Formats: sequence, C-alpha cells, structure tokens
Amino acid sequence: VQLDRFERRGIIQPKLSDFVSNSEVMQMFISDVQQVAPSDSILLIMGETGVGKEHLAKAIHAESSRAGGPFVALNTAALPEQLLESELFGHEKGAFTGATRSRRGAFEQAHGGTIFLDEIGEMPLHLQTKLLRVLQDYEVRPVGGDRPIWVDVRVIAATNRELEEEIIQGNFRRDLYYRLSV
Repeated sequence: VQLDRFERRGIIQPKLSDFVSNSEVMQMFISDVQQVAPSDSILLIMGETGVGKEHLAKAIHAESSRAGGPFVALNTAALPEQLLESELFGHEKGAFTGATRSRRGAFEQAHGGTIFLDEIGEMPLHLQTKLLRVLQDYEVRPVGGDRPIWVDVRVIAATNRELEEEIIQGNFRRDLYYRLSV
C-alpha cells in the first residue's frame, strides 16, 4: 500500500491523512479540506511560513480528480519580476533578449492538473492584473505571443501575508483576493 504513494521520481505523494492532529480546530480544518479537495475550485491557503502549505496543496491535488495530471509549483517571490511573467505564462522565441526558443510557462505545463502559486502576496501588481485575467478566462498569452492559449488547470495559491492588510496598503488587488479566496 505504501508503494502506491511513490511518484515517478521516488518521492512520497502527500495525502490528507498525513495531517493528523488531536486538535479539534485542526480536525475541523481537515474536514473542510476534504470537502473542497474533489472540486475544481480555486483555493487560497494562508498560514505562517513553515506550516506545510505546499504539502497541503500536493495532498489536495493527489485527492482530486486531477491527480493523474501534473502538479506544478512556482514560488512567485523567488524569481525576479522580469522573469516571473515568462515563468508563469511562457514566451515566444525572440520576445526579449535571450529568448532563443519558445518556452511553455507554468500554466501550460500544469494543463490537466494543478498549479500551485506560492507566496502570491509577493506578486507585483501588474502581474496580479494578468493573473486575474487568467483566472477569469483560463487563457494565457505568452510574452511576445499574439494568440491566447486555453489552459485547463486548478489554481491553488498560498501566502504567509495578511492579504486584507496588503489590499489596504495598495500592494494587492482586492478583485484578485476575492477571486482566489473562493
């Protein structure tokens, strides 16, 4: 039975049963997660650094109808702003200096599966606008591309920031927050 939890690279696939606790609050939380895991709804996971947000996202993916598809994780705070757009949406050959070939972005790579956007609260405002468009239309436009590409993905985002406070400070879009916090 344990062998079923290994993925191709030999890494154990997370399961919701990994989150065991005697805490009544945690048990209620996992009960809620079990209800939303099978759906395709967008999820926003909020919590302090190190609490296992990505592990939870992987477990949700593994217990969803998208489990057979890819799980693509992207830390939006770990990349320079100039590179983040290309990493998210891809780019066409010649779109910018150094773009010697076309490249699929994380959304296209996650087609049929789940994309996990970690540290979403760190995303620059102009890319928040583009992400909002993707969440509305499920189409991405690669940098330098002239045609949108339809993607079938489930979006799970995570942050350790208080996004409502970030909205007040003008660092995070209110409409994106509402779209993410389904």
